[in-house]
Amino acid sequence: MSSHVERRSNPTAWAAFWVALLGLILMPIPLFIGLILGGGLSLVAAVLVVIALLKGLARSGRGIAPVVFAAIFVLLTWGGISIGGGTIW
Repeated sequence: MSSHVERRSNPTAWAAFWVALLGLILMPIPLFIGLILGGGLSLVAAVLVVIALLKGLARSGRGIAPVVFAAIFVLLTWGGISIGGGTIW
């Protein structure tokens, strides 16, 4: 029997998902704390999204769903920061 088990999930996608979600949650903290914490985490998540997307596409699309949600969280964080989130809220 072969012990080779194919992984169906994409761990990089899940890392991007959780980092992006944490950045979105921390973004509304006022006095530039949210800008630094949420913005920094969203930049890390954006890099992870690109890596996870490339890995997912190489695996015939496996593990793409968390990448899509992570990308949405990153865009929501950047949108919130652009209207003053983390600075004046």
